[in-house]
Amino acid sequence: MSLPRTLAVDVARNLVMVAKLLDEDPERAYGHARTALRLASRVGAVREAAGFAAYAVEKYAEALREFRAARRMTGSAHLWPVMADCERGLGRPERALAMAGEPEVRKLDKAGQVEMRLVTAGARRDMGQADAAVVTLQSPELASQAVHPWTPRLRYAYADALLAVGREAEAREWFARALEVDQQGSTDASDRLAELDGLEFIDTLDEEAEEAELAQEED
Repeated sequence: MSLPRTLAVDVARNLVMVAKLLDEDPERAYGHARTALRLASRVGAVREAAGFAAYAVEKYAEALREFRAARRMTGSAHLWPVMADCERGLGRPERALAMAGEPEVRKLDKAGQVEMRLVTAGARRDMGQADAAVVTLQSPELASQAVHPWTPRLRYAYADALLAVGREAEAREWFARALEVDQQGSTDASDRLAELDGLEFIDTLDEEAEEAELAQEED
């Protein structure tokens, strides 16, 4: 609303496309984010969207720069976990760990605190501290029977951390628990369970397409 109407519409259209494309076509989402940024670099929401688009294409230095700018503009702490994850992406897990101990973490809502815990556990594993990663993920949120949007990812991360330290039976249990609540398919818990059970899935559609192609070549 701080922009002239015509410009605001152009920026908004690009932000909508960023949101629509971020998961399915991150490169195109990134292009729309750059356009919005060129048009309205002084709008916090634009800088945040540009950060997420850069993060999705693994341009972590750029993403971190945009997230820092958005945070300066808005004063919000909600980007703190993804900023820490950018530090991991840049090969600086020790900085991510340091961020986990900053006062900003106390300003996060429950979802943000869980996200910070996931990032911290990832940083521990980056540093070769697999057992510490397991301990980091052990929390009231993990033990809770309540289901939240972050529950599948938290259970999945814990299963993966258990597997990394050789606790296969427990890992299988937690992959199964992640799958139970993963209605949106946000993890590949079913595939991980199949691997642990020695099962292999074959894509019959791919096989049929391959057979049709061979038949066509023979003709």
